[in-house]
Amino acid sequence: MGSIKIECVVKEKYHIGESPVWEEKHGSLLYVDITGEKVCRWNAATKQLKTVYVDAPIGSVVPRKSGGYVLAIGTRFAFLDWEKEAVTDIATIDQDKTNNRFNDGKVDPAGRFFAGTMAKQIRPAVVEKGQGSLYSLLADHSVVKHFDRVDISNGLDWSPDHKVMYYIDSLSYKVDALDYDLQSGKISNRRLVYKLEQEEAIPDGMCIDTEGKLWVACYNGGRVMRIDPETGKRIQTVKMPVDKTTSCCFGGKDYSDLYVTSAAEGMDEAWHQRQPDGGRIFKVTGLGVKGIPPYSYAG
Repeated sequence: MGSIKIECVVKEKYHIGESPVWEEKHGSLLYVDITGEKVCRWNAATKQLKTVYVDAPIGSVVPRKSGGYVLAIGTRFAFLDWEKEAVTDIATIDQDKTNNRFNDGKVDPAGRFFAGTMAKQIRPAVVEKGQGSLYSLLADHSVVKHFDRVDISNGLDWSPDHKVMYYIDSLSYKVDALDYDLQSGKISNRRLVYKLEQEEAIPDGMCIDTEGKLWVACYNGGRVMRIDPETGKRIQTVKMPVDKTTSCCFGGKDYSDLYVTSAAEGMDEAWHQRQPDGGRIFKVTGLGVKGIPPYSYAG
């Protein structure tokens, strides 16, 4: 392992920077600002940043195999035509819960878009509990509800052998594993992988490396942790220069850079002075591991 370097790469400050995903074909980092209601694409070579504004809080964005992107926005799944900046709705969920919104999401190895919901925050990390659910959008645009009674549906990813799905409900303060069937997309047998310690704060977004180890961003914990899901042990902690670390993904030429998003929402003036980079985006290099390229939505 070389020496770890943390660099602030996007100087823009976001309310809640989230859902980072590396887009190989553009050499770009794609991400959202949830309450800023925008989708952003930052080119790592040119440093050019393009932003598309949307009409509701946006939990996550993923690439679509046929071009453009898919959004989990408000309480609906929608397509985004990047060039035209046009959003087309596909399906609406949680229709009986007017205070809900989508949060984190990711595409599974078969091209389904998994994304979960939560009640809108009263203040950062304070919500009406048990209002969320986990859904997946299939290639035929139908929606499957996997389970409900979720507080804040958050990070998720799949094991390199595609047999396990990892999942975070933030206010349970733990990372869970579920048996995952690639063919059907069904998940079952939910169990504990790792329970966070008090100083690690709230588990948020998550990604996996080629060795099958999890990288978990800790909201209010100012760190990203590497966890071995086999042993349930924390192997490594990368301390970040901001407390409100929200999510992470691997990217760059060979997927050896870890991009980390953060939030500025809920920081007062004194906090901003102490952590001027709150809400910005970071790149961590020298970790000595590589990520798995993201999957694209099949529909």
